[in-house]
Amino acid sequence: MVFGAEELRVLRRALALALHPGPVSAEDVKDCHRLAESLDEAIGEGARLRAFLMADLARYRAALPGTVAGYLALLEEALGAGYRPTPDDLAALRALRGNAGAAALLGRCQDLAERDVRARLAQGARKVPAPAVPASRVRLTALPGGVAKEPEKKPKEKPAERPAPQPAAPEPDAPKRPIPTPGEVFPRRRPASPPAGPPQQLAAG
Repeated sequence: MVFGAEELRVLRRALALALHPGPVSAEDVKDCHRLAESLDEAIGEGARLRAFLMADLARYRAALPGTVAGYLALLEEALGAGYRPTPDDLAALRALRGNAGAAALLGRCQDLAERDVRARLAQGARKVPAPAVPASRVRLTALPGGVAKEPEKKPKEKPAERPAPQPAAPEPDAPKRPIPTPGEVFPRRRPASPPAGPPQQLAAG
């Protein structure tokens, strides 16, 4: 991004006002607003160009190895614009290692990837874990005491006990029968009557 002479004058004036606050004229305010709008437009245009460049780079990479020359040129342009190679770029360059230009870009991309890894590790090492906030301090309110009192917990009600089963009503006693007599238990059998017929005579001896 290159500033013209007029833009540099406005930027210098804005920096001076930031370091030494003082009365500002309406013309200075307008100039600062115009400079801010120009910067926003330039940043938006740069983002759009970067998106187009990344899309072209992905298309050329997907069409390898037939697009070696175009892919290498686009990758070099993207690296100059601050692009960081992805694992797909490193894999593509390794496959094209026989090409002198690809071999040179591979070494450059590997150096950039290693720097990024070391930077992430160093940044992660400097991070201090945030202290755990007790649950009682989560619900802070603007009361004179500071922390709101926890609502008193009501004792849990015991479940209603089941009523004990009532004993079954005794069955009414069966009516008592009189004790049977031996004659009723063992009835006597009557002798069978002889068959009817003429009387037999005994022979004389």
